[in-house]
Amino acid sequence: MDKFENRRFVVLSIMILIGIIFLGRLFYIQVLDESYKHSAENQALVKTTLYPSRGVIYDRNGEVIVYNQASYDLMVIPKQVDKDIDTLKFCKILGIAQEDFVEKMKKAKKYSRYRPSIFEKQITDKNWVSISEKLFQFPGFFGQKRTLRKYSRPVAAQVLGFVGEASKENIKKDPFYKPGDYLGISGLESWYEKELRGKRGVSVYVRDVHNRIKGSYDNGRLDTLPVAGEDLLSTIDLDLQEYGEWLMQNKRGSIVAIEPETGEILAMVSSPNYDPNMLVGRERTENYSMLVANDSLNPLFNRATNAVYRPGSIFKLVEGLIGLQKNVITVNTRIRCNRAIIKCHGSHTNDDLAGAIQHSCNPYFREVYRRLIQSGEYKSIYEDSRFGLKVWREYVTSFGLGERLQTDISGVSPGFVPNVAFYDKWYGEKRWAFSTIYSNSIGEGEMGVTPLQMANLAAILANRGFYYTPHFIKSIGDRGPREEYLVKNYTKIDSSYFYVVIDALASVVNEPGGTARRARIDSITVCGKTGTVQNPTTPDHSVFMAFAPKYNPKIAIAVYVEEAGFGGTWAAPISSLMIEKYITGEVTNKKKEQRILEADFLIPVKKTDTDESH
Repeated sequence: MDKFENRRFVVLSIMILIGIIFLGRLFYIQVLDESYKHSAENQALVKTTLYPSRGVIYDRNGEVIVYNQASYDLMVIPKQVDKDIDTLKFCKILGIAQEDFVEKMKKAKKYSRYRPSIFEKQITDKNWVSISEKLFQFPGFFGQKRTLRKYSRPVAAQVLGFVGEASKENIKKDPFYKPGDYLGISGLESWYEKELRGKRGVSVYVRDVHNRIKGSYDNGRLDTLPVAGEDLLSTIDLDLQEYGEWLMQNKRGSIVAIEPETGEILAMVSSPNYDPNMLVGRERTENYSMLVANDSLNPLFNRATNAVYRPGSIFKLVEGLIGLQKNVITVNTRIRCNRAIIKCHGSHTNDDLAGAIQHSCNPYFREVYRRLIQSGEYKSIYEDSRFGLKVWREYVTSFGLGERLQTDISGVSPGFVPNVAFYDKWYGEKRWAFSTIYSNSIGEGEMGVTPLQMANLAAILANRGFYYTPHFIKSIGDRGPREEYLVKNYTKIDSSYFYVVIDALASVVNEPGGTARRARIDSITVCGKTGTVQNPTTPDHSVFMAFAPKYNPKIAIAVYVEEAGFGGTWAAPISSLMIEKYITGEVTNKKKEQRILEADFLIPVKKTDTDESH
């Protein structure tokens, strides 16, 4: 046997092993590790994401509210950036500091050295013209077209919401989004995000050694076109919305107006507010921080859907209707105005139901509540009150109170209607009765409602017992509204009982002695009810709820003016101006309008002895 034969096998084995190692490495480079592929492609190819136009939002009359304006993101591929780049010149072109350049490059390299990422976002088309013509001097940088949201008028910011960059949580939750994408953060922009966002496309270009685009790659066979988002036709009357915000300047509070026959929200004003254009573009972060820091006015807070107030005397209407349905009173039942048991006001002594509504009699509705809560089902007043409260609450919640209305906007509060469990926890089981909780009867105590719920209550009265869930969108594309907004929601009250209440509401506004004479309009019969919601140390909130006209109502409305005093003094005239503006298209009483515009309730004042609930 040849003594070198064993060596030959050893050498052959080593060569085979080296071949396997090389093949394994090639497999890793070409198949598993994409960095070399990206590096090679990125030397010659540029993949540009084509972002779709976000859906446009229109008002109910077809006027544009939200639209898109062209902008650009400056993209960077760190691997291609010259090591000796003239950062001073580059920063001067962009209008940024050199420290920002260093920080942005670190962020881009951390994401990927081979893949493009955003270096500077939301550059306006005007600024991009001067930047793009100098960009060939800086390899590794290129532009990517985007759009910015723009607003035709500086109104409805809390309703429309705003668009912001997708967070890590957004990307993890929905694989549709990638770093640098934008999505709706709040308001309608958030609620209808999937309809508005559209679908991305991509274009692949070839570039030369000088970093200049030379044309599409492979005749554009790898390109895909973006698909625009769907347009939304909203229920908002833009003129009415703007007018409401004008009236509410220098005031804290809200206005909600609804079309009763459809549940469409005509206007939703939350004051103080802000110009939605502030949260667009490169200044967005700075402006957002400024708005958040303004905690005294809190302009980002939507009072119409999130602020919870006591309903005050307006709740007496619900109390009266439940009393009729449960047969504890009739329309002719008279109850003496005993001011020794609870305060009242005005010159009345022994009203029937209509009179008690017109004069907002506290003792009357306290007695109605007592009959409902202590109905005599049980000998023990504690057991009887537990049973009565449970039944009473079922009727109250059928009016959409104490439950979250499924309105198409985020952050809607359910308000609060107390139940047995709440009082058991608060006072102890079987340690409370009617005498403990009677303040609920006049809309005080533990009751809590939102302005949206109060406007919906006005719509229920206008419809004589039912409502459509309040909503903002009439049509998504050409598909109409969501099906749930076409369903009637009935209260537990027979429609026949609403007529006496409606006649009384007409008297509140139009007859001498009514608490809402300032809401009267000569050409329109307004039906409404005042509320003065109590505060311990500051003036009470001025509240008014109404619908008009009396027959075939076109608008239901609720107005809250915080710390303004009597409901009939401020909220009622604001309601009448809004009603007249919507129904007739103009306002005739300019003196009333001027008085509202001149009122300023942002300056805190102390409560006076004349403030009382009615």
